[in-house]
Amino acid sequence: MSISTTVFSEPLFNFKLSHYHRVSSTHRLKTNPHSLSSSSLFSSNYKHNSCSSTFKPPHKFVSPKFQTFATNTDTLESIQSSDVIFNQTHPINRIELVEGKVFVRLDQAEDLENSELIVGCNLPGKWILHWGVSRVDDAGSEWDQPPRDMIPPGSVPIKDYAIETPLKKSSEEDTFHEVRIGLKASNDISAINFVLKDEETGAWYQHKGRDFKVPLVNDIKDDANIIGPKSGFGLGQGDIGQQISNALLKSEATDDKIQDNNSVSESPKPESSQVEGFSVELSLTKEVTVNNSISVSIKKSSETAKNILDLETDIPGDVFLHWGACRDDLRKWEAPPAPHPSETVAFKETALRTKLKSSGSGEGSSVQISLGEEFSGFLFVLKINGNTWLNNKGNDFYVPLSTSGSLTIGNIEDQLVVVKNEETSEEESNAEFTNEIINEIRSLVTGISSVKRRKTKSKEAQETILQEIERLAAEAYSIFRTSVPTFSPETIVESEVALEVESPESPPKVTSGTGTGYEIVCQGFNWESHKSGRWYKELKEKATELSSLGFTVIWLPPPTDSVSPEGYMPRDLYNLDSRYGTIDELKDVVKTFHKVGIKVLGDAVLNHRCAQKQNQNGVWNIFGGRLNWDDRAVVADDPHFQGRGNKSSGDNFHAAPNIDHSQDFVRNDIKEWLCWLREEIGYDGWRLDFVRGFWGGYVKDYMDATKPYFSVGEYWDSLSYTYGEMDHNQDAHRQRIVDWISAAGGSAGAFDVTTKGILHSALDRCEYWRLSDQQGKPPGVLGWWPSRAVTFIENHDTGSTQGHWRFPHEKEMQGYAYTLTHPGTPSVFFDHIFSHYKTEIEALLSIRKRNGINCRSTVKIHKAERDVYAAIIDEKVAMKIGPGHFEPPSDSQKWKSAWEGRDYAIWEEAS
Repeated sequence: MSISTTVFSEPLFNFKLSHYHRVSSTHRLKTNPHSLSSSSLFSSNYKHNSCSSTFKPPHKFVSPKFQTFATNTDTLESIQSSDVIFNQTHPINRIELVEGKVFVRLDQAEDLENSELIVGCNLPGKWILHWGVSRVDDAGSEWDQPPRDMIPPGSVPIKDYAIETPLKKSSEEDTFHEVRIGLKASNDISAINFVLKDEETGAWYQHKGRDFKVPLVNDIKDDANIIGPKSGFGLGQGDIGQQISNALLKSEATDDKIQDNNSVSESPKPESSQVEGFSVELSLTKEVTVNNSISVSIKKSSETAKNILDLETDIPGDVFLHWGACRDDLRKWEAPPAPHPSETVAFKETALRTKLKSSGSGEGSSVQISLGEEFSGFLFVLKINGNTWLNNKGNDFYVPLSTSGSLTIGNIEDQLVVVKNEETSEEESNAEFTNEIINEIRSLVTGISSVKRRKTKSKEAQETILQEIERLAAEAYSIFRTSVPTFSPETIVESEVALEVESPESPPKVTSGTGTGYEIVCQGFNWESHKSGRWYKELKEKATELSSLGFTVIWLPPPTDSVSPEGYMPRDLYNLDSRYGTIDELKDVVKTFHKVGIKVLGDAVLNHRCAQKQNQNGVWNIFGGRLNWDDRAVVADDPHFQGRGNKSSGDNFHAAPNIDHSQDFVRNDIKEWLCWLREEIGYDGWRLDFVRGFWGGYVKDYMDATKPYFSVGEYWDSLSYTYGEMDHNQDAHRQRIVDWISAAGGSAGAFDVTTKGILHSALDRCEYWRLSDQQGKPPGVLGWWPSRAVTFIENHDTGSTQGHWRFPHEKEMQGYAYTLTHPGTPSVFFDHIFSHYKTEIEALLSIRKRNGINCRSTVKIHKAERDVYAAIIDEKVAMKIGPGHFEPPSDSQKWKSAWEGRDYAIWEEAS
């Protein structure tokens, strides 16, 4: 399922915005976060800040505060040296903010026939307008696809709710892009909604954290995101500025300029009259990459035998070198003795900071440093612009001091990490907020004690206080889950020590929620499966074939009555007549799969539920059917549905009421419903939708109650990007998934979105080195907690007709060569099984089963280079993907070819 409706924003220097959409029949705009992001003028902070999660300022200096001490800054000795023993220049890319404008103009004609909406942008980029219309009788932020005669040439439809139209520039030299939408006379279109996206960076730009809305009639409800003349539809002073990070703007308010194109009539107009034409300019800031470099050279003093280091960079402005030396391979920082360059200050006794001297021309700066022979290495980072650190993938730059002539700076590649507000660290901010929560909990506990002292037997009052404590605990957990990663693979202890298969006859040990470890999952539907109205019957016919291919688990689509035909907007949970078939047909297909030895997962949408009635304010938050909840079941911090529950313990999904799982009656009803599904339908486990929306501890409660054979959660959020390119280190991303699994008590696995994202970059860009992390392990969840990692390359959201995050074209089999030979539990997409890939998938499944590869198999990576990745699994199977060469080593064992395909090969141990 898709993720969130308003997740178009990210912290300033963290390029990982979600930018794909899926919609229900309510036409609400939704997005699918996966791999790209950007900051924008029109954004609000998103919870997962990859920079703050993964970056630690150099060495251990969080928010360093320097003080001057009595350093000897005498002029360095004149150098009489031999030739340069080391000289290397490396690129450093950094970000600069470029300011521009978004232009919105409505040229309104009296009959609307010749009216036109123009949206433009004067910044370079590959701009796309993602837009749709609101109908007169729609409420809130509903979208719909416009009439055909309004759609400009070159547009692409997005399902049935939106259109994407490229902005065009007038010439190759011109940076101004625009799109023109001709408006047609219509009585039912009240507004045009849009967001602007830059396909070069994956950035989406919204208006004050929401979609732009251009009104076409005057009686439209006034809303914060409306663009138009200030008489009735204007922007309040500073509205945009209040919604964004101050780092994006140089002023605290917008400099919107609005001019009415038509004079205002003196006579009053009817409430349903057309809105007048207008022109609006909105400030826009885009981050662009600027290429700089740093060079380091070392000479040996012929008189003192000291190492003389020269550092030079072309980065403009003030550049500070934060540096030290070390005596061994442990690379422990130490402040070298004097003499030091001028303008050097010390931090405690471990490091020094020196301001580089500007060159005479004003372009670039340099410094010279002398180090004695007792030091084996030179450590440094750079600091620019007061709050920007340049380091080496989160580590210090290291230059070994040697006369061998083969010195290198370890991986000094395009590593710009930004720390916002150096004086206030994230740890201090979180500590302050946590203290506030603790104080609130103490007050509530005091309230319970007071109730007891008065001998007041008010169970309702005590339960209210306890629920509030539970809410605060969930809020405190939300801080924990977005903090600096603390995961260590060694901290995970499997509750099941090993797979106990002593003989072919003895069955594998089954662990609740994770099966035997030998599971292979088939996603048994795609995004269009509901359209036939008889999917259960069609799937039943394929049960025997799927079993013969080697699948042991099948994941069925959501079974409940739903506002959207795909099932992801559930309404009456006990009504199992859906667009996929009737409840009896569902029971029949489950029974059929059981007969051929395949377990069945039900797709359980627990985060949100569509209401059947409106409250007194016209808001849909009153539920019907057997679970006739009211607004107490809806979280209080979802702005769209006026819930009276507690605050959400996760991220809100804005297309439907978010359910408050902290309520006892909600959890009890859900557990009863899940147990009913297990007994009535025969489901063996669960695929849990949008688990980012609620605390993993609630999932543990549901799993403990239903005791599933196998279960997997969809925890899908954005990977880490810098300058529009995926970071090599994705520890923060997989940390969040592991945190959720841990909060769920390991009772369920999670889709390994990290691995999918890394495979995208590795295969699409021929960067197979990405498939090994800094510890030489697989870089996804399967490298940390393989028994809980469900690997996949495509599903109904990312592939199918949606194509929200489609796997690199014609490289799908490389992806399966990876997932079907590696640990974790692989999931194969239905569309791929019954395609031209069928024979290859069948061969890989056979190899996996024949060699007993399971979710806890061992991986030894042999190559992770530019054009090839190779590994040996369980010392039984060798594999490689990529155009590069690899053959398994034959010194200790012999290998035979098991299968070959386009840019991949598999070997088995020869018997």
